[in-house]
Amino acid sequence: MNIYVANLAFTVKEEDLQDLFSPFGEVASVNIVLDRFTKQSKGFGFVEMPNNSEADKAIKGLKGNELQGKNIKISQAENRKRPQRRRRY
Repeated sequence: MNIYVANLAFTVKEEDLQDLFSPFGEVASVNIVLDRFTKQSKGFGFVEMPNNSEADKAIKGLKGNELQGKNIKISQAENRKRPQRRRRY
């Protein structure tokens, strides 16, 4: 399950999210979204957990928790398809 984590402090690193979620089960990947120009965190990211029951426990257990001074928001990520770009000839 892909988990959306929002309201992150700009100082939060991927290792911090790995450490936060790992007590609930296996964490396959962690990705904090960065601004492509400044390379600074945009304040949200995604955590992938392969076991859905462990992911549900993590969502329920961590919702509203504080991480580096900010209350994080956690929910199941929605799968969105990227819009197709039109080719110009």
